[in-house]
Amino acid sequence: MSDPLEASPVGAVPRSQGRPAPWRTPPGSTTGPAQKRSLFQLIADVPTLVKDLVRGEIDQLKAEMIVKLKALGIGGGLMAVAAVILLFMIGVLLTAAILALSLVMPGWLAALLMALVLLIIAAIIALIGYRKFKAGLPPVPEETITSVKRDIDTVKGLIK
Repeated sequence: MSDPLEASPVGAVPRSQGRPAPWRTPPGSTTGPAQKRSLFQLIADVPTLVKDLVRGEIDQLKAEMIVKLKALGIGGGLMAVAAVILLFMIGVLLTAAILALSLVMPGWLAALLMALVLLIIAAIIALIGYRKFKAGLPPVPEETITSVKRDIDTVKGLIK
């Protein structure tokens, strides 16, 4: 049996189907967890363990990059919406200026009030977009880098 999920700092990362977890004995194997394995058996398992470790790190990298790039995309989209609303605000301000110059009536005051409302909406959307955008920066897989460094330090410690 294989574990459907493997816990990681980023979240749950799915394991490849059909492969047992590297720390478990495959089904039908003669060596159980209670039996001692020979040095040759342990050395023979090293390539498989390293391959599983590298695949796990790559899976973690993919998951982390998806989260960061998704946050960048949402933040950028919200900033674009705020820019469009600002363009509408400019149109409303121009309308207010025209009405103020052509008529000395309360019509321009209503247009100015609408421009203020659009400015407040744009500011709120821009703030939300900025926070989402900032959550994705820098788009560097920090948890994966830390995990790989820890794995390298562990291997170095075993070699010494």
